[in-house]
Amino acid sequence: MSSSADLARASLPPEAATYDGIRVATLATRLGVPSLLAFDQVGSTLDVAHRVAPDAPAGTLVLADEQTAGRGRHGRRWTSAPGAGVWLTLVERPSDARALDVLALRCGLYAADALDDMAGAAIGLKWPNDLYVGDRKLAGVLIETRWRGTAPDWVAIGFGLNVVTPDVATGVGLRAGVARAEVLDRLVPALRRAAQATRHLSDDELARWARRDIAEHRALATPASGLAAGISREGELLIADAAGALTRHRTGSLTFAESPACS
Repeated sequence: MSSSADLARASLPPEAATYDGIRVATLATRLGVPSLLAFDQVGSTLDVAHRVAPDAPAGTLVLADEQTAGRGRHGRRWTSAPGAGVWLTLVERPSDARALDVLALRCGLYAADALDDMAGAAIGLKWPNDLYVGDRKLAGVLIETRWRGTAPDWVAIGFGLNVVTPDVATGVGLRAGVARAEVLDRLVPALRRAAQATRHLSDDELARWARRDIAEHRALATPASGLAAGISREGELLIADAAGALTRHRTGSLTFAESPACS
């Protein structure tokens, strides 16, 4: 009789034997992950991850050379051309539900710390889940959690990163010559550390975020008008109104009042 894991895999596209010329088993060992599924093309690595996650160990990694239906927040499409970026989802099983409040922020922060010198310039962070170089988007994070009662069963960490600068005015890639496997060497351990962290953001994490925050002290149009004033320990966006009073925002999108470039 087939297991649920066998049935899940049987419904997926054929798995690739290599990723950028590296055998998948070799790459899994190199990255220190217990399971790695690589594909030439999928709709979304997030969807694949959710299919296999019920029987998958923490640290299972799904990679695709191309996504035909990559997605970001609010159902926005993420362009995922073949060979042009790192399109992945990491399955983790967090022990602290509170940490999920800030997981997207942590993933962005830890990824930025790991990838700075591959970007050719300091990587900036835009609440709640985007990485920027200058005023152009480099990467995005999308977290999807499945619950068992009141506890998280698994979390799927979707991460899309432009390695090659895309053919859109608002996007940017890494510096020329960076190989995708080299990116994975840094990115995967960084995301795993973020996923294994507990509690809300520490003082150190808040300070590191503040140094990369591209919104702080800038005028915002949404999720409320006012001046961006950083983030809280719980991951809320802080906005100062005209009277200086702070409001806290857990949901919504951040758009700038003065310029649409990073909106």
